[in-house]
Amino acid sequence: MSRTPGTSTRTDARPGPAAGPAVAPAVDPAWRPALPPGIMLRRDRVREADLLVLPERVVVLTGRAADIVRLCDGRREVAAIVGELADRFPGAPVPDEVPAFLARLREQGWLR
Repeated sequence: MSRTPGTSTRTDARPGPAAGPAVAPAVDPAWRPALPPGIMLRRDRVREADLLVLPERVVVLTGRAADIVRLCDGRREVAAIVGELADRFPGAPVPDEVPAFLARLREQGWLR
Protein backbone atom coordinates (compact mmCIF):
# COMPACT_ATOMS: atom_id res chain seq x y z
CA MET A 1 0.00 0.00 0.00
CA SER A 2 1.51 3.35 -1.00
CA ARG A 3 1.25 6.48 1.08
CA THR A 4 0.89 10.03 -0.05
CA PRO A 5 3.95 12.08 0.94
CA GLY A 6 3.40 14.05 4.10
CA THR A 7 0.70 11.76 5.48
CA SER A 8 0.56 10.74 9.09
CA THR A 9 1.32 7.15 9.92
CA ARG A 10 0.42 5.47 13.18
CA THR A 11 3.36 3.18 13.68
CA ASP A 12 4.10 0.89 16.57
CA ALA A 13 6.71 3.36 17.77
CA ARG A 14 6.49 2.50 21.40
CA PRO A 15 8.63 0.61 23.82
CA GLY A 16 7.89 -3.01 24.44
CA PRO A 17 8.58 -6.34 22.90
CA ALA A 18 8.70 -6.39 19.11
CA ALA A 19 5.87 -8.14 17.33
CA GLY A 20 6.63 -11.74 16.46
CA PRO A 21 9.53 -13.93 17.49
CA ALA A 22 12.27 -11.70 16.03
CA VAL A 23 14.90 -10.69 18.56
CA ALA A 24 16.22 -7.13 18.50
CA PRO A 25 19.95 -6.86 17.90
CA ALA A 26 22.16 -6.15 20.87
CA VAL A 27 22.74 -2.48 21.59
CA ASP A 28 26.08 -1.20 22.80
CA PRO A 29 25.42 0.40 26.23
CA ALA A 30 28.00 3.09 25.31
CA TRP A 31 26.08 4.13 22.14
CA ARG A 32 24.88 7.74 22.34
CA PRO A 33 21.67 7.75 20.30
CA ALA A 34 20.48 10.95 18.65
CA LEU A 35 17.95 12.00 16.05
CA PRO A 36 19.61 12.41 12.67
CA PRO A 37 19.41 15.69 10.76
CA GLY A 38 16.00 16.09 9.18
CA ILE A 39 14.09 14.21 11.88
CA MET A 40 12.42 16.15 14.68
CA LEU A 41 10.43 15.28 17.77
CA ARG A 42 7.34 17.49 18.02
CA ARG A 43 4.30 17.70 20.29
CA ASP A 44 1.01 18.12 18.42
CA ARG A 45 -1.13 19.99 20.92
CA VAL A 46 -4.27 19.65 18.83
CA ARG A 47 -4.06 15.84 18.71
CA GLU A 48 -2.32 15.65 22.09
CA ALA A 49 0.25 13.35 20.54
CA ASP A 50 4.02 13.21 20.23
CA LEU A 51 5.29 12.94 16.67
CA LEU A 52 8.51 12.10 14.90
CA VAL A 53 8.52 14.36 11.87
CA LEU A 54 10.52 12.80 9.05
CA PRO A 55 10.92 13.88 5.45
CA GLU A 56 7.62 13.04 3.75
CA ARG A 57 6.27 11.17 6.81
CA VAL A 58 4.99 11.67 10.33
CA VAL A 59 5.16 8.90 12.92
CA VAL A 60 2.85 9.06 15.93
CA LEU A 61 4.65 7.95 19.08
CA THR A 62 2.57 6.02 21.59
CA GLY A 63 3.02 4.99 25.19
CA ARG A 64 6.28 6.22 26.72
CA ALA A 65 8.13 6.32 23.38
CA ALA A 66 8.49 10.12 23.40
CA ASP A 67 9.94 10.00 26.94
CA ILE A 68 12.65 7.71 25.60
CA VAL A 69 13.31 9.67 22.39
CA ARG A 70 13.61 12.94 24.34
CA LEU A 71 16.61 11.45 26.14
CA CYS A 72 18.32 10.59 22.84
CA ASP A 73 20.31 13.81 22.62
CA GLY A 74 23.66 12.37 21.51
CA ARG A 75 25.19 13.09 24.91
CA ARG A 76 23.66 10.30 26.98
CA GLU A 77 24.77 6.72 26.55
CA VAL A 78 22.15 3.96 26.36
CA ALA A 79 23.17 2.86 29.87
CA ALA A 80 22.43 6.37 31.21
CA ILE A 81 19.09 6.51 29.39
CA VAL A 82 18.12 3.14 30.86
CA GLY A 83 19.22 4.24 34.33
CA GLU A 84 17.25 7.48 34.19
CA LEU A 85 14.11 5.76 32.95
CA ALA A 86 14.45 2.98 35.55
CA ASP A 87 14.53 5.69 38.24
CA ARG A 88 11.45 7.41 36.76
CA PHE A 89 9.47 4.20 36.32
CA PRO A 90 10.38 1.78 39.14
CA GLY A 91 9.30 -1.77 38.45
CA ALA A 92 8.98 -1.26 34.69
CA PRO A 93 10.99 -3.62 32.45
CA VAL A 94 13.21 -0.75 31.30
CA PRO A 95 16.53 -2.68 31.02
CA ASP A 96 14.95 -5.20 28.64
CA GLU A 97 12.59 -3.06 26.60
CA VAL A 98 14.36 0.29 26.11
CA PRO A 99 17.52 -1.03 24.37
CA ALA A 100 15.34 -3.18 22.07
CA PHE A 101 13.15 -0.15 21.29
CA LEU A 102 16.21 1.99 20.52
CA ALA A 103 17.55 -0.76 18.25
CA ARG A 104 14.26 -0.80 16.31
CA LEU A 105 14.38 2.98 15.89
CA ARG A 106 17.96 2.74 14.63
CA GLU A 107 16.97 0.00 12.17
CA GLN A 108 14.28 2.33 10.80
CA GLY A 109 16.87 5.10 10.42
CA TRP A 110 15.15 7.28 13.01
CA LEU A 111 18.17 7.30 15.34
CA ARG A 112 21.87 7.43 14.62
